[in-house]
Amino acid sequence: MTTSKWIWIWICRLALSILLVSCFVAAERPTGYHRQICEYRKGKPLQPNSDYRSRLLALREQMLIRATVEGPQIFGYILPSTDEHLNEEVAARDRRLHYLSGYTGNRAFGAITQSGAAIWLERRFAQQADGELDCDWEIFLNDGNVSIADWMGSQLHMKKRIGADPQLVPHHLWLSWERELAAKFLKLVRVNTNLVDMIWDRPEPPKHHVMEEQRHEFAGEKWQDKVRELRDRLTHLGCDAMVVTSLTEIAYLLNIRGTDIPYTPVVKSFVIVTHKNIYLYVDKAKMSFNIDMHLRLDCFNENCVTYKEYDQIWSDIRTNLQIWKRVLIPAPCVQEPGASEAIYSAVPPSVIVEHISPIIFMRAQKNSYEQEGMRKAHIRDGAAICEAMCNLETRFYTEQWTEEKIKYEVELLRLSQSNAKGLSLRTVVAYGEHSALPYYISSNVTNIEVSDQSLLVIESGGQYLEGTTDVSRTYIFGEPTRDMKRAYTAVLAGILHISNLIFPASVKPSGVDSVVRAKVWHEMTDYPQETGHGIGAYGSVQEPPISVSYGQNSTYHFKQGYFFSSESGFYKRDDFGVRIKNVLEVLDSGRTTTSGEHFLAFQAVTLVPYEPKLIDGSMLSSDEKRMLNKYNAKIRKEVGDELKKLGNMKAFYWMMNKTRHIREYLPEDEYRAAMGGACHAHNHLPMFALGLMILAMFIQPMWQI
Repeated sequence: MTTSKWIWIWICRLALSILLVSCFVAAERPTGYHRQICEYRKGKPLQPNSDYRSRLLALREQMLIRATVEGPQIFGYILPSTDEHLNEEVAARDRRLHYLSGYTGNRAFGAITQSGAAIWLERRFAQQADGELDCDWEIFLNDGNVSIADWMGSQLHMKKRIGADPQLVPHHLWLSWERELAAKFLKLVRVNTNLVDMIWDRPEPPKHHVMEEQRHEFAGEKWQDKVRELRDRLTHLGCDAMVVTSLTEIAYLLNIRGTDIPYTPVVKSFVIVTHKNIYLYVDKAKMSFNIDMHLRLDCFNENCVTYKEYDQIWSDIRTNLQIWKRVLIPAPCVQEPGASEAIYSAVPPSVIVEHISPIIFMRAQKNSYEQEGMRKAHIRDGAAICEAMCNLETRFYTEQWTEEKIKYEVELLRLSQSNAKGLSLRTVVAYGEHSALPYYISSNVTNIEVSDQSLLVIESGGQYLEGTTDVSRTYIFGEPTRDMKRAYTAVLAGILHISNLIFPASVKPSGVDSVVRAKVWHEMTDYPQETGHGIGAYGSVQEPPISVSYGQNSTYHFKQGYFFSSESGFYKRDDFGVRIKNVLEVLDSGRTTTSGEHFLAFQAVTLVPYEPKLIDGSMLSSDEKRMLNKYNAKIRKEVGDELKKLGNMKAFYWMMNKTRHIREYLPEDEYRAAMGGACHAHNHLPMFALGLMILAMFIQPMWQI
């Protein structure tokens, strides 16, 4: 090739590089959530001496120094709020994003470069994060139009490396990040030593967190039988082993419970199941003599558990790959994110069988012991809510109330119930314009005073030895407006209909969503959250495979013994909101279609009174009123017996007042008055009757002739 051609090629390359750099410089910088507090404090900490700014600087040093141990330096770092098992709620020693930024919420991702820091989170946490984060941090919404890759692309030049801890990232999310960053000419690399751990003296695991046996009276099935069924399913899939990473699946499989993470009674551990062995990887301090006997650690056959240290799983996977030909690694399933990138990268692709965990479907269909336990748990929970709301109404006008104070009262009375083991979710108390936010999370930052002028939404749940609860109710302490009553009644009607639904077993969960939303749609509005999700028995408050949402084309179906939540809402922006949620049980109706298909039915197990002041009886049909009366009668019987057994007659009479029988049919004059004189269709009846009388006067003489 001639010299002139070489010069021409180099000129073209130089021009292309200049063009790309100029485009990069000219690219508009992504803008996120507007932080009014930072308008005049750009790049300044909220406090003069901020620990969080110092930590951010220390992390940036680690990006340049420590990362070189595993390869060239990294120029960006992504930090999820999850732990090694991809839990949304994590233990204190795993709150790395909180340590680095000060953000106390969950479901978030931090992104850090040498010149910037940003966080991605759900819309409901935005206001809270705005009050907690220094002005060094930008805030973006998960459902917004700026992704982590977009932001990194605006911060870094091409061909830069971005690191992340593969233990904290689901495999499928890792692949997505890889593709998106590659499109920005950036490379995602694994940093196996978490950089936050390098700058943080992490708290030691609590010494008193010892795992407990879930007794047979609550579990209803021996763990050996569950393992036997799992092995049968692995044989059907042609797998030699399965790596179980979900803590809720481990808790179910081995009938063990713990207190390692908030709101879910699980033990931080891994399990590997083969056809001959069961390996449990857990901190030795969590073991006890009772657990040793329960798991049969003293024997050596296929029905005995072998204990190993928590971190030994990585070396064991590498060792056993010499004999394993096919290993089941969990794939995502609705709320379950599947296994982490670290697990996937530890096993050769040729050996991996990527499949939804069989334990998910074993656990979802509760046995008779678990079904009865769930019903008992909801009776206790109903009694707790009745007592809490009775106390609140009695003291409302003599004390000053805030969202946080009400939250404390509700949680205190729930935890005082027998067999109560904790909360199942973050309690949400939303008043007034906060109740109009579908994803609002109450906190000290957003706390406001509660009065009798607007609606109060309370969403809460408890963990009992018998089961898990999740309930939402809407209250008012003053007099509601007509719009409030109309919104509440529309939401209530949908809940009543789905709670009494009978349908063919082939109907998918997305197919029943419109039953709940129909009345809300009739008001020309909708709510953004999914209508329902599966729920565990003394397990997770969100459990696959059920997800009720018309936007999801799920392939799973309801089965007898499933439990799931059913939620409906109405949100009037900057004014008020309504939310009602019950837990429903799936029953076999005992009937079949003409083709032989079974009919299933739903039954509400949540037993908490609705707010009668907010019900507009004229909007309910006689069938809907009958459904409401039937539900109220069940509360009076079952929760009433529980309250009388506890000797809490004050709460008993409050409950009886809230569940009074309503007339299923109104006299015509009362119906017209309730409808505001809108029954114009009947105004012609008197004139029509008069016309018939006159016609009869003329016809009668003709008959006589």
